[in-house]
Amino acid sequence: MPGTHTTSFSVLAKPIGPTCNLDCDYCFYLEKDQLYPEAQHFRMDSELRASFIKQKIEGQQGDTVHFTWQGGEPTLLGVDYFREVVRLQQKYSGEKKIENGFQTNGMLLDDAWCQFFKDNNFLVGLSIDGPEAFHDRYRVDKKGSGSFSQVMDGLELLKKYSVDFNTLTVVNASNQSHPDEIYDFLKSIGSRYWQFIPLVERLHTGDGMLAAPDETEDVPMGKWSVDPQTYGEFLNRIFQRWVRADVGDIFIQHFEAALANQLGMPTGVCVWNATCGTALAMEHNGDVYACDHYVFPQYLLGNIQEKPLVEMINDPAQIQFGKAKETRLPKICRECEVLDLCHGECPKHRFMSGADGEVGLNYLCAGYKTFFTSIRPELGVISELFELGKPAEHIMDWMKEKDMGFPSIDVALKDPCPCGSGHPFNQCCAIKP
Repeated sequence: MPGTHTTSFSVLAKPIGPTCNLDCDYCFYLEKDQLYPEAQHFRMDSELRASFIKQKIEGQQGDTVHFTWQGGEPTLLGVDYFREVVRLQQKYSGEKKIENGFQTNGMLLDDAWCQFFKDNNFLVGLSIDGPEAFHDRYRVDKKGSGSFSQVMDGLELLKKYSVDFNTLTVVNASNQSHPDEIYDFLKSIGSRYWQFIPLVERLHTGDGMLAAPDETEDVPMGKWSVDPQTYGEFLNRIFQRWVRADVGDIFIQHFEAALANQLGMPTGVCVWNATCGTALAMEHNGDVYACDHYVFPQYLLGNIQEKPLVEMINDPAQIQFGKAKETRLPKICRECEVLDLCHGECPKHRFMSGADGEVGLNYLCAGYKTFFTSIRPELGVISELFELGKPAEHIMDWMKEKDMGFPSIDVALKDPCPCGSGHPFNQCCAIKP
């Protein structure tokens, strides 16, 4: 029908709602239990679980259907709960291929869980914020004790059973100034797929509740929130190490998305696309919200027991929600030289006012502008490598040349620098690092 989504959609399913065995200081989802004061427990029942799986498969375009399971902490449901999930997926799959992603804090992983993940090809996302001192700063249990050692035990089991996993690292006030330690740590534990999530939270002074994304008035930042400029420097340091040593061996979501945007290809990540709206969140009782970070009453789309998923993804309000990511960009963003790489990032961070007073500027703008401006030359080189039919790994040879001032390239000092910065060679890479 006209105006509906034509792409695949995703649903971040929370079959245990906000229930978790950790009490992370910065968790944005623990407070969502207050949306359901009548709930005696948070657990998606068998009938609703079957309905969701059936609707997701039947409503999904394409030959592959991807499920993502999160919480709270989904391992609290027990492995048998997800054995039934797999059985239902097989029942309703038809000719479609089923894929599963599973986000966990790793605390309850054991042999049974890891054997199940391996047998059923689950991709496991493990939350870990770096070495012990950084991880345990905010990721604590109900008694306030750090969780690092238990998470590492879980990681070792994932590796023992050769389970595919990636790591999700929240960049916050504690670890933001330590990119080298984070890089070395993630590499040392054998993670090859890294995600970095910037921690941006505003808390009302009265009740300590999170401010909703559409609240643009002055609400104090949470003490653990990342500093914009420091975050940009963090990403840049990670990139500069990666582009010199680990391209092709380590895959970092930020950089993969930036390269996709450079090439004019889909990024696969909503925050880096021009528009959004195709990534829903579903609570334990079947309530569906516009986005995981928009689980507030005003963004409730309906319940799958009353309204099919496919209708909610095509709801005019949801389509408008997704388009607003682009249409509500302030002038300063629309005129920015890195807009094609940034696209304003996530709307939930757009609560600042620009120099002209226009509301809608991303809190992280300064950091992103520094980061994307810095990596533009390298992205350009990788793009040229692709055009020549060469792998991205060849960028590492180019970086060696760059770091030595391009000794093998015949370029005059006043010529444009081969790195693509736009500066004369004698003001750029001819200067020894």
